[in-house]
Amino acid sequence: MIDAIQSVGAFSAMKETEGTSLTASSSLIAPSAGASVPQSQSFAEVLGNMTTDAIRSMKSAEGASLQAVRGEANTREVIDAVMNAEQSLQTALAIRDKVVSAYLEIARMQI
Repeated sequence: MIDAIQSVGAFSAMKETEGTSLTASSSLIAPSAGASVPQSQSFAEVLGNMTTDAIRSMKSAEGASLQAVRGEANTREVIDAVMNAEQSLQTALAIRDKVVSAYLEIARMQI
């Protein structure tokens, strides 16, 4: 499970490249025995990277929308950018909800 958390930053790099296959993403989750293990990141760094990626995708969607208003962008590009931003936002909200519920559950524990 720790390896999956450490490789979350690699998923954001994969989103930026188009045409990756499922086998490429599965190799990021479970590195092979011959592959070098990436440096460990703290949980705060992983969440910070995910937040930065979400903000970047939202800014990209906003820029694409402005280009569409000016008539400089294709409708498909705008829809792709907005859908990517929406997915990033939904993921961030789901993670926030899980972190808050975990905190509340820990706070309710008897010592």
